[in-house]
Amino acid sequence: MSLEVVTTRALLAERLDADRGGGVAVGFVPTMGYLHEGHGSLVDASVAATDQTVVSVFVNPLQFGPGEDLEAYPRDLDADLALCEARGAALVFHPTVDEVYPEGPVEPSVPVADLALRLEGERRPGHFAGVVEVVARLFRAVGPCRAFFGQKDFQQLQVVRRMVVDLGLPVEVVGCPTSREPDGLARSSRNVYLTGAERAAAPVLHRALLAGVAAVAVPGWDRTAVEEMMVDMVADEPAASVEYAVVVDPSTLLAAAEPTAGRELRLLVACRFGRARLIDNLGAVAG
Repeated sequence: MSLEVVTTRALLAERLDADRGGGVAVGFVPTMGYLHEGHGSLVDASVAATDQTVVSVFVNPLQFGPGEDLEAYPRDLDADLALCEARGAALVFHPTVDEVYPEGPVEPSVPVADLALRLEGERRPGHFAGVVEVVARLFRAVGPCRAFFGQKDFQQLQVVRRMVVDLGLPVEVVGCPTSREPDGLARSSRNVYLTGAERAAAPVLHRALLAGVAAVAVPGWDRTAVEEMMVDMVADEPAASVEYAVVVDPSTLLAAAEPTAGRELRLLVACRFGRARLIDNLGAVAG
């Protein structure tokens, strides 16, 4: 089956409604384009788990703040379509801004959960409001589906899960493992901004997380000490400017309380390397 590209919600609904009438289960991978192997792994997961995979390619202006990289955000639609076709996607939804926001410039109207106000929410005001607005619109355009998100953007994954529950949308959100380069760097479209020296330094984020995972597995670990250790490891790289390194409860994203053996934790880091702002995280179990 050749890849089909649709640009309007009406055509997308018409195509998917006809397929659902035949019992087809739909998988959905929302993206902002400039696809890489990490996105490819999400398409693979959807193709393996559903009958028909839709990939959206849409750079959402609402989730970029003043001074962020909306205009500079990398784009390559031809390469995106080639990846989608090679990985077995059936449809690419590539709408214009006017198609997604026909009412013109809008203020986000979908409520965001309190966990959207922490970490990335503190540093990028309005970001998650823009994310949930566009994802809700995309979910409504696609209809009942299983939606596949990478765990690299762990806070986004949790925010979207909460939104689906709050709005009662007929969507199952599936979190997929972070796709990494051989040296551990999480794959991201923004890695293209890294200079050679910055690219060589960037895997320190993964090393710091691994050290943090090992530290919290030791009985009697101290959250503040673990966070400071991760910050120090990253800060040792001259190219790095650390924004945060934290140990949190994965369901609330609040600072992890006193250690309880066997408790699930999430370790998250954010750091700038020149023009590139990178985030990463790993799950852990308390010792």
